[in-house]
Formats: sequence, structure tokens, C-alpha cells
Amino acid sequence: MKKWKGPVCLFFAFLLAGTSVISARFVSEKLGTFTIASVSLFFALLLLLPVCGKKLMENLREISAKDYVLILFQAIFGIFLFRMFLLYGLHFTSSVEAGVLTGATPAVTALLAMALLKEPVNGKKLVGIIGTVGGILMIQGLLSAGNGFSLKHFGGNMLVLCAAASESAFNISSRVLVVKTAYSQKEPINPLDQTALVSTIAFVLCLIPAFFEEPVQRLCEIGLLEWLALLWYGLFVTALAFVFWYAGIKRCGAFTAAAFSGMMPFTSMLLSVIILGEHPGWQQWLGGILVIFGMVLIGTGDISIRMTKAQELKNGEEMAK
Repeated sequence: MKKWKGPVCLFFAFLLAGTSVISARFVSEKLGTFTIASVSLFFALLLLLPVCGKKLMENLREISAKDYVLILFQAIFGIFLFRMFLLYGLHFTSSVEAGVLTGATPAVTALLAMALLKEPVNGKKLVGIIGTVGGILMIQGLLSAGNGFSLKHFGGNMLVLCAAASESAFNISSRVLVVKTAYSQKEPINPLDQTALVSTIAFVLCLIPAFFEEPVQRLCEIGLLEWLALLWYGLFVTALAFVFWYAGIKRCGAFTAAAFSGMMPFTSMLLSVIILGEHPGWQQWLGGILVIFGMVLIGTGDISIRMTKAQELKNGEEMAK
């Protein structure tokens, strides 16, 4: 059962993260980008800080300055930039396309894992990355013969792709912190404490630009549905999803995390159709299938490499005997 704990945590982390596009759609046209981020983070901290309690301050004293830099990096890319790009992008593109375009995350994470963490790659992973890129091109319409191309729509999709790249940078920085902690033989940071710390930093970062968006006036004008969307964004998309993420990334490699991040576009696309009633065309469906296909290949490619490594280690031990 232990070996499944990490993958199960990652599954639920990205399943919840995939609902971010839907919850953001309910408020993106009524509230400013940073107002949405600030309020949702406020709700997250209302849950996290009491749960962490007094032990949070004690645990924070044990974190080194270099680890704090990595945590700051996670707050900037995983929350501040990700939400900024996603929420601005939703003004110019559909929820279906935004959801599926976040499927670029596995490919970008895989490339960063190869470049920065020196994780091995095989044919399956390469084909998976190519499939993901092809799916993104299909969604954008660059592979179609038609010329029904909107510059605003293209810009919106590019913003969502920037959100996916920010998520990938967050994934890698989280894994770097785990590897660094393991190498130094220190006790890993508790997932609840790390989520609370990252959320607090991101809250402060978002609060400053939020003041220029007339937050009080706009918040007074929204209804119950919008408040529920903000509450969901804070408690589930932020607090619970990040706790699951930090619990999972301690037990899994970067490529495994990259594969599971494909749950984001899958969840977003389905919920956009079921809840928002959006009707994607054949290009979006085909692009979505390619992105998910790429996700599966990246994940199975990682499993193949791990199994090969385990077999080589076993063979080496037998020869030593």
C-alpha cells in the first residue's frame, strides 16, 4: 500500500487543481485577477493556520535560508504567476481550451526534469512530449486549413500556456527541495506547514496589486454562487490540493508528477462540458486526446525507466553475491 500513497496523493492534487478553471470562470468577469487570488488564499489560510497551530512557528525556525528561497519560488510560480496568467487568459479563451492547454504542464515538466534534474528519458517520454505539443497546436488551430484565427484568442491561449509553464516550474522547484532535503538527511517539511507558508507568501504578493482593482466595491456586488466559487478555490483548489501535492511529491519523481499533472486538463475539459455547457469542436477534442495520450506516455515511460533501474540494481546485487 505504501508505494501507492504518493501516486494517490498526486492524483487527488491534480484532480482538485483541474477544477480551478471552472471555479475561476464563475468570478473572472466580475472580479479582478488579484482580488480572486487574494480572497481564495485568505479562505485557504483560514483553514490552514488553525490546523497547523503553534507547531507551525517551531517548524519554520528549522528551515534554512536556501530552503526559504525555494519556497518563495514555489509561491511565485505555483500560485502568483499561475493564477495571474490563467485568470487573464480566461478573458480571451474558452474554459475547455484553457483546461486542455494546461495539459502542456507534463511536457514542460518533463523537459525541465531532463535539463535541471538530469532525469533519464526514453522513447515513450519523447513521443509523449511530441504528442502534447501536437495537441496544443490542434487546439490553437495552427494545424487546420482554415483561417478563422483571432489574435485575442491566440493571446488568451498563450497566457494559459504561460500558466502551464509556471505550474511546471513549481513542480520542479518542489522536487528540488525534496531531493535537497533528502540529500542533507534532514526531516522533510510537513505538507500542511509548507502549504501554509507558500499560501501566506502568495497572499502577500497578490494583496498589493489587488488594492488597485476596487476589491471592496466589487466583492459587495457578487452573489452567493461567486462566493461559493471563491470558497472552493481557496479550500479545495489551494489548501487541500497543495497538501496532497506536497505529500505526493515527497514519494514520487518529477516525471511521475508530470504524468499526473495531465489530470488537470482532463478534469477541466469534462467539467467545462458538464457544468458550463460548453461545446468544444472536433479540433479541441482531438487536441485534448493528444494531450492526454502524451500524458500517459510520459508516465508509462517513467515507470519503464524505474523498473529497468530496479532490475539493474537487483542484477548488480546478485552478481556481488
